[in-house]
Amino acid sequence: MLGSHVFLGLALVVAAIGGWSDWRTGHIPNWLTLGALAAAPLLHAGSLIAAGKSHDALAAVGFSVLGAAACILVPLLLFRLEAIGGGDVKLLAALGALCMPMIGVELELYAFLAAAVFAPGRLAYEGKLGKVLGNTLMLVKNPFLPKERRRRIEPEMLTPLRFGPAIFAGTCGVAFLHWRAP
Repeated sequence: MLGSHVFLGLALVVAAIGGWSDWRTGHIPNWLTLGALAAAPLLHAGSLIAAGKSHDALAAVGFSVLGAAACILVPLLLFRLEAIGGGDVKLLAALGALCMPMIGVELELYAFLAAAVFAPGRLAYEGKLGKVLGNTLMLVKNPFLPKERRRRIEPEMLTPLRFGPAIFAGTCGVAFLHWRAP
C-alpha cells in the first residue's frame, strides 16, 4: 500500500513544479493541476486495492474528492474577488485531493501563512512596503466612506504576488510535520 508519506512526496513534487512555474512565468500549467486532481482519487483507491483492502477504495476516492472540495472553498472566493489566480485554486484543489481533507486544509493554511510572511519582506526589499500599506488602508476604509469621498482603486495601485512558491513552502511545512517512517 502506498503510505501517506508517498502521497506527501507526490504533493511536494506537484507543488514544486507548480511553484517553480508560477515564479518563472506567472502561470501554473493545467496539465499539472488537472492531471494531479484526476489522478489523486485513482491513486488512493489503487493503493488500497493493491493492499487487499478493496472494500475501503470507494471511501478513499470520496475522501480525496472531499479534500479537493475543502481546499477549494477559500481560494475560490479569493479568485472571485480577483485576489489570486485560477492556477493557484486548481493547485490547492489538486494538493487537497492528494493529501486528503485534514492535511490539505493544513497545507493551505501554511501556504497563506508563508505568503503573509513573504509578501512584506519582498515589498520592503523592493521599496514598496509603505505605498502598499497606504493602499491597503485605503482599500479597507473605502467601503465605509460616503460615496463622494471614496477613491477609485486603479489596477496600478495593486501589487501582484505569485502564490505558487508560497504553496510549495506550505507543502514543505506539512511534509516536514507529517512525515512518517514506513
